[in-house]
Amino acid sequence: MLLLQAQSPAYMQIVLFGGIFVVFYFFMIRPQQKKAKEAKKFIEELKTGDKVVTIGGAHGTVVTIREKTIVVEVDSNKGVRMVFEKSAISKDASSRLEE
Repeated sequence: MLLLQAQSPAYMQIVLFGGIFVVFYFFMIRPQQKKAKEAKKFIEELKTGDKVVTIGGAHGTVVTIREKTIVVEVDSNKGVRMVFEKSAISKDASSRLEE
């Protein structure tokens, strides 16, 4: 009799695993997809003159936008320009750069 009470029906296990999946989706998968979508939109909307920060921490101003790369001027006094992959641009720094 005790063994019968300890076993739960199969549908209860399915409901439990379904609930776990729903929690993972709304707390982990969905926010990550939203963040990736916003990052892609940010990169597509970049234009010359925007101040940006790369994933490596380099601050600069966008000079040229190419198909897969972006030329960023990191030192305007000396005219130092660097080429980065578009995916290396992490965020907008217009309010952070001090010149």
